[in-house]
Amino acid sequence: MTEPSPLEELPSRELHDRAIAYAVRHGDIGFLWDLLRAIPAAQAAGGHTDEAAGDLSRVAALLSDAIGSGEGELGEALRPVYLDYLSKHPDA
Repeated sequence: MTEPSPLEELPSRELHDRAIAYAVRHGDIGFLWDLLRAIPAAQAAGGHTDEAAGDLSRVAALLSDAIGSGEGELGEALRPVYLDYLSKHPDA
């Protein structure tokens, strides 16, 4: 059996902060774009379909969501995105 990564022990907000900071520091626009694309699906999965539909049409809203996407239900729904990204960048 594989031991869980130390990242698995971190709260979603910490994963968000670390992933965003690393991506910004390294100019990883690809990750930030992937995050923006994941936000509407994460919101829909949390039952916020109105928000998801609105976000699909408003890039500015997605950028705002990305900055705050480590909080609450959205942060929890995006947890796998942050874990996957941070596990690929152990120096984050």
